Amino acid sequence: MDRRERGIRAEERAAHFLEARGLTILARNFRRRAGEIDIVARDGDILAIVEVRARATRACGGAAASVGHRKQQRLIRAAHLLLAAHPEWRRLPARFDVVVEEGDGEEARMEWIRHAFVLK
Repeated sequence: MDRRERGIRAEERAAHFLEARGLTILARNFRRRAGEIDIVARDGDILAIVEVRARATRACGGAAASVGHRKQQRLIRAAHLLLAAHPEWRRLPARFDVVVEEGDGEEARMEWIRHAFVLK
């Protein structure tokens, strides 16, 4: 399985994972030149902007460590564009989450990191 296919499958599993925990998926794969948001969901009265990361191993810090400063800045820029495109979501407080899938097949596990980073 190539990297893109693995990412698509991880995003699908992450969406189901979040829905099973009570979130409502509002949008997926919001793409703009400034960046992409994998999942936009509503968690009660909070807008969750979710980055999905998948890695086969924890080498180099694992999937969570791969959401560095540059990626965070791209997500923030994309979030501004998302809110411009969907003004009805602007009234909701927003947070940035990361859903990490590590491992392969039956051994894969998901971890949900709420408030993974904040606007700076």
